[in-house]
Amino acid sequence: MAGTVVISVVGDVDTDTAPALQAAAASAIDDTTGEDCVLDLTEVSFLNSAGLTALVEATAHAEARREPLRIVVDSNRPVIRPIELTGLDELLRLYHTVEEALAAGNQSQRHES
Repeated sequence: MAGTVVISVVGDVDTDTAPALQAAAASAIDDTTGEDCVLDLTEVSFLNSAGLTALVEATAHAEARREPLRIVVDSNRPVIRPIELTGLDELLRLYHTVEEALAAGNQSQRHES
């Protein structure tokens, strides 16, 4: 997809790094103008409550613009475990691969056409 932005995150998402993640996601969402934004967390080694908050706020920002934020977690335990423990797996759009997230975007665009 031409206007799709994929943000790949590596390392820890904690109190120090969560604001940068949230800012990058918001900027990408603002720049996509009608296209998808995918957040790839498969290389994240630690995710704390500040990181979870950043994900929720980025998702809310995307939804306010009527543009879904697709989050790729695969089976990355340091990421999926806190998401599941907090029940955020019911709120966030989670995918196993970037390709799956992109395909979901392509599918929803076909239904809107």
